[in-house]
Amino acid sequence: MTALLPDTFVEFEPFAPEWCLATETERYAKRLASSMGELQAFYDKFFPRLEEAIEYCDQFPLEELPADALHLLRLIYSLVMVSMAVELFHQPKAVNAADAQLERVTEPRP
Repeated sequence: MTALLPDTFVEFEPFAPEWCLATETERYAKRLASSMGELQAFYDKFFPRLEEAIEYCDQFPLEELPADALHLLRLIYSLVMVSMAVELFHQPKAVNAADAQLERVTEPRP
């Protein structure tokens, strides 16, 4: 199996196949489909190294990210999505949002 993330972030490799998602819509759907235990485990493992991950990605021009850094950036984006459920809602779905859905017509780049 080929590693998706930079060597310095190898401990997050188990999360990479599920959380290195290309679109915000995919990340939102993954959050909704996950249990709080799964969300909390990802959050607890990755959050302490968030600043380091951002600094790693900042080494490269945004349009020239190597594949492993792009996957790391997508993992950061997923952590942002997960953090709302962990820190604010205490459940995968937004509180008092009825049947809110997230579907973008276009995605930010990268």
